[in-house]
Amino acid sequence: MSDELVHVLTGAYALNAVPDNERETVERHVRQCTACAQEVQELTATAARLGTAAAAAPPPAMKRQVITRIQTARQLPPQVTDADVVRRPTTGRARHMPRLVLAACVAGATAFGGMAAWQSQEAQQAGQLAQQAREETADVARVLAASDARSASGSVKGGARATVIVSRSQNSAVFLASGLPELPDDKTYQLWFADDGTMRPAGLMRRDGGVVMEGDIGKATGMGVTVEPVGGSSQPTTTPVALMALPS
Repeated sequence: MSDELVHVLTGAYALNAVPDNERETVERHVRQCTACAQEVQELTATAARLGTAAAAAPPPAMKRQVITRIQTARQLPPQVTDADVVRRPTTGRARHMPRLVLAACVAGATAFGGMAAWQSQEAQQAGQLAQQAREETADVARVLAASDARSASGSVKGGARATVIVSRSQNSAVFLASGLPELPDDKTYQLWFADDGTMRPAGLMRRDGGVVMEGDIGKATGMGVTVEPVGGSSQPTTTPVALMALPS
C-alpha cells in the first residue's frame, strides 16, 4: 500500500471502518507519522462528539425483541470435510436395500439439500448486507475526514436531535439523527436539499443513525426532513419535521 493511500485512510481508521490488514498498515504508519497521528486523534475525538450528539437510549422493547429473534434464528450447518467422514465398505445387504427405503433416503437428502441451499442463500444475503454497511460507513468516514468538514445541529419534531456535516470539497453531506419517532410501516423519513427554496430529494431513512445524503450539495444552502410514503416522493407532501441551514 502506498503512503498516499495510507494518508487517505486515517478518517476511516478513526471510525473503525477498515479491514484488519489495512488497520495494521495504518497503525504502523501512524507510529511514524506525527501529522497522521494528530489527525487520527482529532478525528476520533470528533467522531466521539458526534456520537454523543446523536446518542439515544435503546427502546425498552429492544432486549425482548433481540432475545426473541435469537430463539428463532437458524444456525448454519457444520462444514464436514473428507477427513471427517468415516468410509465403510458397502455390504450386499445395503446394495439390496428396499426401494421404499431408498426413496425415503432420496427424499430426505433432497429436503436437507433444500435447507442447506436456503441457509447458504441467507448467509450470502447477510454477507452482502455487511459489505453494504461497510461501504456506507466508509462513505460517512470520507466526509467526516475531509479537512473542510463543518457541522450544524438542530431538533426534529417529536424531540429527536439531528446533525448535518458538510464537506464542500467532497460535495457531500452526512445526516445524523437520534430519537426519531417510530413511523408506520407505510411511511419513511425523506431527506431534502434546499436550493433557493426548491426541495430536491436526498435519500430515505427509517431509523436513527447516519447516512450520506444522496446527490451533490451543489448550490444547496439548507436541508429538510419530511415524512413520506415508503419509496419516497418527488416533492415534499407533508410539512417538514426539520429544517436546517447547511454550514458554509
